[in-house]
Amino acid sequence: MKFKNYYIIIIFLAVFMFSGCGKQQEKKYSPEFSTIPPISEVEYVFGVHPLHNPQRLFNVFGPMMEYLSKKIDGVSFKLEASRNYASFDKKLYSRKFHFALPNPFQTINAIDKGYRVFGKMGDDQNFRGIILVRKDSGIKKVSDLKGKAISYPAPTALAATMMPQYYLQTHGLNVITDIDNKYVGSQESSIMNVFFRKTQAAATWPPPWKALSAERPELAEQLTVIWQTEPLINNGLVVLPEVPEKVVQQVINLLTGLRGHEEGRNILKRMELSCYEVANNNTYSLIRDFLKKFTSKVRKIQ
Repeated sequence: MKFKNYYIIIIFLAVFMFSGCGKQQEKKYSPEFSTIPPISEVEYVFGVHPLHNPQRLFNVFGPMMEYLSKKIDGVSFKLEASRNYASFDKKLYSRKFHFALPNPFQTINAIDKGYRVFGKMGDDQNFRGIILVRKDSGIKKVSDLKGKAISYPAPTALAATMMPQYYLQTHGLNVITDIDNKYVGSQESSIMNVFFRKTQAAATWPPPWKALSAERPELAEQLTVIWQTEPLINNGLVVLPEVPEKVVQQVINLLTGLRGHEEGRNILKRMELSCYEVANNNTYSLIRDFLKKFTSKVRKIQ
């Protein structure tokens, strides 16, 4: 009887161990699912020149990247911000960006580096330089700036630097010898320099001034646009030749269609923009004419 009980116990333990091994085996071979995106998806880097500081740039243009990624199958768009114009220029001219939104000066340089223009921002009437002063500054005419400091985003900012400098030069000032030119890195920094009295005037262009003064009403209360330049043509959309034409056409069709629906109008509103337009390399030939005048009257462009 004892032997029989012992035999039963051995059989029970063998069954238990076999069952346990089966569970371990089952656990070992359980399937695992990867969260890595499909290999077939192509990521395009979309560079936007420093219209704003990097944080604001992502807030303004991030939704557009998400929209394009959602609407075009098999591709995604990654927004690339740059801390300043020099950094953006280096990336653009070394062809790091698949797509880019450069200013018109950078656009013609990008053409020379092998990009092609396929579109542009609309609202050309807004692509003009403006010069801000404090309302209590006592500055009334251009000659009042002689010996004063003026802030700008960067030497190669077309609307916010070159166009205001051309205006001042053709209205009686020698930009090189009569004033102290301060290149402070961004549109917001240029505006805040005059607000905090670090400079006596600030150059920028309408969209960043409108956006920043809406966020900070004290700017509009204490600063005023004292002069503005004639308009030129707005920022361009450029693309590398390696990008398939089918993708380029989808991008421009989606961008020009933004004003036709509520989601698109909300995207445009962030940019202080009413629309995008189709364009090509020839659209920017008039910028070359302006640059010739600028270099002959004001300064060389580095």
